[in-house]
Amino acid sequence: MNKRIIINFIGKIILIEVMLMILPLLVSLLYGDGDTAGFLFTMIPAGMIGGLLMRVRQKQGRMNSRDGYFIVAAAWIIISLIGAMPLYLNGGFPTYWNALFEIVSGFTTTGASILARPEELGHGVLFWRSFTHWIGGMGVLVFVLMVMPMENDNSMHLVRAEVPGPTAGKLVPRMRTTSMILYGIYTAMTLILIFLLVCFGMPVFDSFCIAFGTAGTGGFAVSSAGIAGYGSLAIEVILGVFMLLFGINFSVYHLIMLRKFKEAFCMEEVKVYLSIVFLSTLAIMFNIAKMAGGFGHALRQSFFQVASIITTTGFATVDFELWPEFSKHILVLLMIIGACAGSTGGGMKISRMIILTKSFVAEIRQIINPKEIITVRLNDAAVDKKTLDSTRIYVAAYMILLCLFTLIISLDGLDFTTNFTAVISCFNNIGPGLAKVGPMANFSVYSDWAQVVLSAAMLTGRLEIFPMLLLFARSAHDR
Repeated sequence: MNKRIIINFIGKIILIEVMLMILPLLVSLLYGDGDTAGFLFTMIPAGMIGGLLMRVRQKQGRMNSRDGYFIVAAAWIIISLIGAMPLYLNGGFPTYWNALFEIVSGFTTTGASILARPEELGHGVLFWRSFTHWIGGMGVLVFVLMVMPMENDNSMHLVRAEVPGPTAGKLVPRMRTTSMILYGIYTAMTLILIFLLVCFGMPVFDSFCIAFGTAGTGGFAVSSAGIAGYGSLAIEVILGVFMLLFGINFSVYHLIMLRKFKEAFCMEEVKVYLSIVFLSTLAIMFNIAKMAGGFGHALRQSFFQVASIITTTGFATVDFELWPEFSKHILVLLMIIGACAGSTGGGMKISRMIILTKSFVAEIRQIINPKEIITVRLNDAAVDKKTLDSTRIYVAAYMILLCLFTLIISLDGLDFTTNFTAVISCFNNIGPGLAKVGPMANFSVYSDWAQVVLSAAMLTGRLEIFPMLLLFARSAHDR
């Protein structure tokens, strides 16, 4: 492992985080809520540490994939440890571990919270809490590569380790240009959303925070009433549409920019994604129509919740814990499936589900006709054996870790539904679960140590398992 490259890059990441804290610092100064000291006491020492680490000179040589995975996992842990300090120092959280859970939930765009009344926090802390959704949505390392470029071969290892989905590629030959394109699209969509929310009556501060959560598919609200508190059909429709848009692979938007409309609209993953949304919305609408007071209200509720859950945003306008079992089962399945690869959404990803389904069918056909050569195809292109193997290994690791995390937090003594959906929620970066962690509840029911375990689940899920596992593998530290 090239320790000098790793230390130098971690220093850059810490400095970038300090720079990003300037925005919430300015918000705290603007509103005068008393949050300023907490940010300054975090930014000054963190900036000094980051500066010292950056002074470590890099040896000649290239970063390998092992270094890239290590940097990504270490970086996400470090920015979480530092990012939690303003929340803790400003007194909004009883313990540092509570603050850490909250900020990990922010950076991983999970949206799970321990707060019953977030409106009691100062504006600076509320802004930072939601802003972490926006930072983590597209990827911390992707942002760093845009601001501080490095050798293209080196940067690709970082992107492969951080970008969600079975594959990670470049939109254009230069990785920095790819990062700028991604963040350009991401920023433009976020600004359009903020503008629309303000136009339809949402307060400016709320519009920024909710837009950050929508863009990053996070889900932190700024009040205990959540999205339902605005009481606006227009706002719910706008948020529902934009959640779905941010759940689409961003390469689709790049193809549209290049006027390659046929390629963009013929992407198989997007077709399946929208089909699942349509069918799930209809199924839930018919199932809840009677209790919702008619098909109109049922459609409004089902569309918003399906869009929120499949994109792993986690906003809620109703207590779906009260819905019939059929509808709740659909939501749990959507939690697992998730959004498209290369989007800001979490979950297993639609592309993985397509590959798994097609490989299952191919395996059956191969048993029936052993001599036939069967190829799994995605978007009319053959899926290579490496991608097939990595997809199967990912799913196996996913199931093992899901069971393991559920078993560990069961020591807290809560019921199975609460524990299982809490782990699914955290591991897939969704936010609400069912039972005692439902949409109208929060994660304060868990002890500090259980919250640390769930924080680990959030990080493991956001980084797609392997970077976190390699961080603690002994062989990964050998020269």
